[in-house]
Amino acid sequence: MEHTPRRSTGTPQRKNSTVCRHRPPCPPADSPDREAARPVARFPEQGWSLLCNGVLLFEDTGELLPDGRIIAPHRPPAAEHVTAAA
Repeated sequence: MEHTPRRSTGTPQRKNSTVCRHRPPCPPADSPDREAARPVARFPEQGWSLLCNGVLLFEDTGELLPDGRIIAPHRPPAAEHVTAAA
């Protein structure tokens, strides 16, 4: 039996990663307000949700965009660490 190495063709990028079919449409994945998109799947036990614009939103506020870019968590500081002005 002869072994033929597999050729990697890569993962094709989706031209339109949005699955948003409602009105008004959700913001696209490359928009600053992308987190406002509607969730289409929620997995709170795993700590993530899939938004209709193709963004994976993690409970620590990190994001994975449809094009593979990673957005670092941007959670605001916890209330116990915030000091009030005098």
